[in-house]
This record gives sequence, structure tokens and C-alpha cells, in this order.
Amino acid sequence: MLVLRSIALFLLAAVFEIGGAWLVWQGVREHRGWVWIGLGVIALGVYGFVATAQPDPHFGRILAAYGGVFVAGSLTWGVVMDGYRPDRWDVIGAVICLIGVAVIMYAPRT
Repeated sequence: MLVLRSIALFLLAAVFEIGGAWLVWQGVREHRGWVWIGLGVIALGVYGFVATAQPDPHFGRILAAYGGVFVAGSLTWGVVMDGYRPDRWDVIGAVICLIGVAVIMYAPRT
């Protein structure tokens, strides 16, 4: 059950961090304005709080593992929100990152 909670928190964190960064990007690079930028900054702040809900107590482990989730999530976000088409190297890289997440977070420890 802790693994499922952890995975759900990683997914929620990805929505807030990637979504927040995307909103800032849209506000600045696509000239959508300060409202988009402000919403992005708020979402990025919420991401910071979501990360603290992970069951593992080690900041470094959580953020290192989240890096892999961020890689895969960013590519997925680009597909859904921007019509980005990842090539096979993007996909292979994302899979490698997710394997790293699994090892960092869910390997048996004594």
C-alpha cells in the first residue's frame, strides 16, 4: 500500500511541477501573460508540499527519484499538451529513468 501511495504522490507532484513550469512557459514564451505565470508559480509551490507527503523520510532519495518521474512526465506532458512526438531515444531514456526510480525508491532495504 505504501508503494501505491508513493506512486500516486509522484504522479501528483509531476502534475503540479510540470504543469507549473508549463504555465510559466506559456505566460512568458507564448505571451499569455501574468495570470498564467502566477498560476504556474502557485502550482510549483504546491509541488513542494506534495513532495513532503512521500512516506520515505529522506529528502535526497525523494528528489533523486522524482527526477526520473519528471523526465518521463515531461515527455508525456509534451505529447498531451503540445503535440510533441518523442522519438525512440526519448522513450528509451524515459524508461531508463523510470527503472532508476524503481531502484531508488522500491528496492528492498534492510
